[in-house]
Amino acid sequence: MKIEDEIKGRFRNEYHKGLINLTYTAKQLSYEFYQSLKKHGLAEQQYNVLRILRGFRSEAPLSINFIKERMLDKDSDVSRIVDRLVQKTLVSRIENPKDRRQKSVKITKSGIVLLDKMFNCEQKVDTLLNNLTTVEVKEFNRLLDKIREEEQ
Repeated sequence: MKIEDEIKGRFRNEYHKGLINLTYTAKQLSYEFYQSLKKHGLAEQQYNVLRILRGFRSEAPLSINFIKERMLDKDSDVSRIVDRLVQKTLVSRIENPKDRRQKSVKITKSGIVLLDKMFNCEQKVDTLLNNLTTVEVKEFNRLLDKIREEEQ
């Protein structure tokens, strides 16, 4: 369905339409995933931190800055997110003996178990773009990368 029919709106021009279309589509695609995160007691940013910690497990423990650089939401308060994950025993925090202000973070066994339980949620995300061919998805990714290049 066309975006103008979907939201029953008008646009100043094709660029405006493209931006609204991109935003609307992203929110629609991610809504289901966010609902599954809620079922597991996680917010999107908490899941993102766990995903980063799992992906860099071999380099653990990781600094807060290391995690922040890899977050999808660059405005995240990673220290607060980590505090919540520590309370849930999904991560552990280690103080640097040389500088007590510096903290390192490591995913716990229960954090890994939770992510393993969520594997079907992660697989479902992979299917959200199934109505596109592999060639179309590659082109879509290229265009998104190009948009971000123009932004900087």
